[in-house]
Amino acid sequence: MGLNRTEKAVVVEEVSAQVAKAGAVIVAEYRGLGVEAITVLRRQARSQGVHLRVLKNTLARRAVAGTPFEGLSAQMVGPLLYGFAADPVACAKVLNDFAKGNDKLVLKAGAMPNFVMDAAAVKALASLPSREELLAKLLGT
Repeated sequence: MGLNRTEKAVVVEEVSAQVAKAGAVIVAEYRGLGVEAITVLRRQARSQGVHLRVLKNTLARRAVAGTPFEGLSAQMVGPLLYGFAADPVACAKVLNDFAKGNDKLVLKAGAMPNFVMDAAAVKALASLPSREELLAKLLGT
């Protein structure tokens, strides 16, 4: 059963709030992933402070309209999983690491404020050390 107009407005409002706090939004196609695999992915994401959500693309486009992530709207096609996180590297790392072990999850695109990335840029972002790793290296020196 579909959502009525007020329920859609609530979803858009919730997602807009997540986008406002996000340092990055990563988009991945999850076609063919089973419930067990998505549950494992959500557990890994939650432990890293990444929020995953499956949304209708029209609702996601409305949520990012007028935000620094608006450029991502062109990439919102197909069955997509949206990852939101304050730490851009953590978000990219969680989805990229899971995609390496499961070929059914395909990274499509990502965005940081006012900057849209393709799949290769998301993978490059995932290879960077996390904020905690950089702080540890700084303290080590």
